[in-house]
Amino acid sequence: MTTSTMPATPVRTGGKLLFILLAIASGLLLCVQSRINGALGAKLGDAMAASTISFGVGLAALILLAIAVPRVRNTVRQVPRALARGSFPRWYLVAGAVGALVVFSQAAAVPLIGVALFTVCLVTGQAIGSMLMDRVGFGRAEPRKINALRILGVVLTIAGVIWAVSPRGADAQLASLLVPMALSAAVGMLMGFQAAANGVQAAAYGGATAATLVNFSVGFLVLAAVMLVRLPAGAKLHPLPGQWWYYIGGLLGCLFVGITALVVKRLGVLVTSLAAVGGQLAGSLLMDVLFPAQGSSVTAATVMGTVLTLLAVGLASISGARSAQESSGRRPLEVRE
Repeated sequence: MTTSTMPATPVRTGGKLLFILLAIASGLLLCVQSRINGALGAKLGDAMAASTISFGVGLAALILLAIAVPRVRNTVRQVPRALARGSFPRWYLVAGAVGALVVFSQAAAVPLIGVALFTVCLVTGQAIGSMLMDRVGFGRAEPRKINALRILGVVLTIAGVIWAVSPRGADAQLASLLVPMALSAAVGMLMGFQAAANGVQAAAYGGATAATLVNFSVGFLVLAAVMLVRLPAGAKLHPLPGQWWYYIGGLLGCLFVGITALVVKRLGVLVTSLAAVGGQLAGSLLMDVLFPAQGSSVTAATVMGTVLTLLAVGLASISGARSAQESSGRRPLEVRE
């Protein structure tokens, strides 16, 4: 009796550049969403209210999509069935609350520290959180060792953040920036769990859009419940802005998730993540240069610290790429829409 290992289907190279550009564009979308949600939070005078509106708009768009597209509607019908048969631990649904935290951090932190520094802190958290998720093998993935190369990448990432924020120390306001910076980094760490939990749900439902709809539903319920408590307690909101663009942050969030789900099938997780991070970092600098917010500050140190952060994230992912190549004989679960 002989055994043979079936090699994984190679990733098609045709049109690969187009998919890389799409992944970069998804990172740019996340930066624009951060600026819009931050501006809405400043306009309303309440970051939680801005987050609730953003999530509500995204949820409404996803519901309309499920109604209009039969294939998406069929995957949404699998949600209660997957929950009933216990396809995954139900506490994975908490990933929707992490999505709410991401939007809240955008609305709360961007007006204080600017898009560039917010993105650098978020990416730092993502690098650390992703390494921890890889180590424990969360989301039914194979555990990966934390080797010296990945640790070096995370250390350089943190060094990039310190470099990027160093000009702020001169005006004696650095202490006031530590809380929004720490919040952004902590949310970035949780995004690793969110991605893994959503991936498991997408496989269980048979579609990434269904997982996104569940994610937005949970996040909106959490935010709406908090607002229902805060408003009677005396929370004061400024009038809603009249410009339409204040309300498209949720739509950009849906596009970000949709584009990522599309390109990851062609590029793989590592290349998609790196391209998206590159889009985030480059887009954050462009936003703070072209459309500076009150708290933004772009200097040579900000630029170089951001570049160092991007290089460090790439370095931390090299060992992940090697591990993926070694395990290429395993065929991943395919999610169809």
